[in-house]
Amino acid sequence: MITLGIETSCDETAVALVEESRVLSSEVSSSVHLHSRYGGVVPEIASRFHVEYIYPVLEKALRGAGCCIGDIGLVAVTQGPGLPGSLLVGIAFAKSISFAGEIPLLGVNHLHAHILSCFLGREREFGPDTFPFVGMVVSGGHTSIFYCRSIKDFSIIGRTKDDAVGEAFDKVAKLLGLGYPGGPVVEERAANFKGKDDIGFPRALLENRSDLDFSFSGIKTAVMYHWRSSPGTEAEKDKVCYSFQEAIIDVLDQKVTRATRFTGAGKLAAGGGVMNNDKLRQRLDSRCAEEGVELYLPPKEYCADNAAMVAALGERLYNEGELSDLFLNSRPGGF
Repeated sequence: MITLGIETSCDETAVALVEESRVLSSEVSSSVHLHSRYGGVVPEIASRFHVEYIYPVLEKALRGAGCCIGDIGLVAVTQGPGLPGSLLVGIAFAKSISFAGEIPLLGVNHLHAHILSCFLGREREFGPDTFPFVGMVVSGGHTSIFYCRSIKDFSIIGRTKDDAVGEAFDKVAKLLGLGYPGGPVVEERAANFKGKDDIGFPRALLENRSDLDFSFSGIKTAVMYHWRSSPGTEAEKDKVCYSFQEAIIDVLDQKVTRATRFTGAGKLAAGGGVMNNDKLRQRLDSRCAEEGVELYLPPKEYCADNAAMVAALGERLYNEGELSDLFLNSRPGGF
């Protein structure tokens, strides 16, 4: 069965075709260039971009897979969480295809899909025996830890109390005048720093050893005050980026290590756009090796929002008896 995946939760318009967990095609059209002047995603601009580009992206995905609409056996679409207007476009489009082609429809959770992206290209390694495991999502809009008992049972055991980690990267980059999106440029500038004198930005919520939640607003404020009193040189920007990134990675590392110890899970799957960060990937790899935990990370092309992860999750849920109908509504706050 070929599953059509549709993802429009934020500013990427994505369509993919997946068959038995194999990605046949995956296309993404991003509107990041339209948001860069504002230093963040503008919801109205994002939703208008989806309306304009979703059909051309579908056509490109079908051509890439050598398929037509008649070959599709399931339509899977992101139901939430996400921006209300953006989700509406993808869901309306999915409903239209489902209704016109009499094709089953299924809404899926965006965060669960990010976790399942860790198994794209590793289909033979994923099955009932993969569970239970700890799943972590680190992205522009979300920082959450899940205990994953089965494909239908994901429980949140930790989440950010304020900013998401990707949002913190964006805001620090804006503060330093480095542009948007912040993740790649902060990582690049951090790599330029060759010193060893870390500024020592705060690592929030690490004192309570049982706490799995996150907080990144404090480090943002600390960066702001430091930058205001600093020389403001390019070398200082590199040092700030390095110190900020180290603080963020320390927190993510310690929290997810606590989660694997607390649950007793011997496996960790960490997805989301921030998992493009090489330093974070290396730290998690080292930590999991020390802890005897099996680590799953998504291929870099599937870290950011994409529809292949939506289709793959939808296919697995459908095989477990899950199904939606044409009354499917968006759930911006998640479910």
